[in-house]
Amino acid sequence: MDLLNTLVEKGLRRELPTREEALAVLATSDDELLDVVAAAGKVRRQWFGRRVKLNYLVNLKSGLCPEDCSYCSQRLGSKAEILKYTWLKPDEASQAAAAGVAGGAKRVCLVASGRGPTDRDVERVGRTIEAIKEQNEGIEVCACLGLLSDGQAERLRDAGADAYNHNLNTSEATYEGITKTHTYADRVDTVQKAHAAGLSACSGLIAGMGETDEDLVDVVYALRELDSDSVPVNFLIPFEGTPLAKEWNLTPQRCLRILAMVRFVCPDVEVRIAGGREVHLRSMQPLALNIANSIFLGDYLTSEGQAGQADLDMIADAGFEVEGAGTTTLPKHRADALAAAGGGCGSQAAAGCGSDSSAEGAGCGSHAEAGGGCGPCGGHAPAAPEPAETAEAAANQARTDLVAVRRRGAGTDLAPNA
Repeated sequence: MDLLNTLVEKGLRRELPTREEALAVLATSDDELLDVVAAAGKVRRQWFGRRVKLNYLVNLKSGLCPEDCSYCSQRLGSKAEILKYTWLKPDEASQAAAAGVAGGAKRVCLVASGRGPTDRDVERVGRTIEAIKEQNEGIEVCACLGLLSDGQAERLRDAGADAYNHNLNTSEATYEGITKTHTYADRVDTVQKAHAAGLSACSGLIAGMGETDEDLVDVVYALRELDSDSVPVNFLIPFEGTPLAKEWNLTPQRCLRILAMVRFVCPDVEVRIAGGREVHLRSMQPLALNIANSIFLGDYLTSEGQAGQADLDMIADAGFEVEGAGTTTLPKHRADALAAAGGGCGSQAAAGCGSDSSAEGAGCGSHAEAGGGCGPCGGHAPAAPEPAETAEAAANQARTDLVAVRRRGAGTDLAPNA
């Protein structure tokens, strides 16, 4: 296909595709799917080889969020039967993080529900970061605490944070339809604050909320403009008890096309398959590793993922390798730029940054967990399907049996899934 050849050439040059080209990727047919994956794979291998970065989520504070993000199981008014607990102590969080590190994770993502941290919260998280780094040499830490106030990003950096996650979630045009308690501009401001402080910016999206192809392209182009080092791609987990509980709009093929579009628009950044991959990609997860170079290991914020060992087996069986702690994630040009800005991941001065998915953000609203605890958003109800879409819709009927609420790990007496 001329389109795919053009996109590969642009990706190898880090050249931005046109909007028409990005939309054309989302419009490709299932017959063309393997060609799309193969083309995105060429770009992925150019910048990241066959390495897969493992990230591990620690939910520092679960539930009871005052924000109204429609996709989030921790939102104000949520009836989802999730775990609810206040702040973990630094030693508890460090112990939880150790499980992920033992499983091969090189980045620990510390997430807390809420609109944003108080200065006291920042101090608390700072002590947690110090505890984790004392016990795990060379590990990267990404914080995801919601909207930041002036000076807080600098304080997190000084405490040892390498990155900050705050997802845009959806396009600016549809944002108000998903969240009323904060704005799209608030999210952009927090990502910019993280950047300005020298932290690696991690910001992504949530697909499957009823958004259009144009919305998806808009948010990915915005992420490129913000120069995020890491882009977590969440797929909505339609939790019962949330406004988007009935939004089952994704097929594995659709998810692969979305990931490919993100890779073509953001060729040299860490693209992470975040919340919802087990629910929506299902048996196609190994194929997605040809596009994305990063995943979460084990469980998410409020939902369970597949077993950590299954993740490791999947990576090996697909012919990929787990990225080691001493390896720089980002390509040299991005790692050098991050180091020049005063950042760097983990203990590597120029180690560019991966990112975090879980995704959380405006409180709970930007977490890596698409809908499981702060994920991306959609915004409006999907339009009535055209007749040609009926078969696809029928093939992806609601699968509530695939959504498992997390009952283990941090905040419980059960061992974590790592």
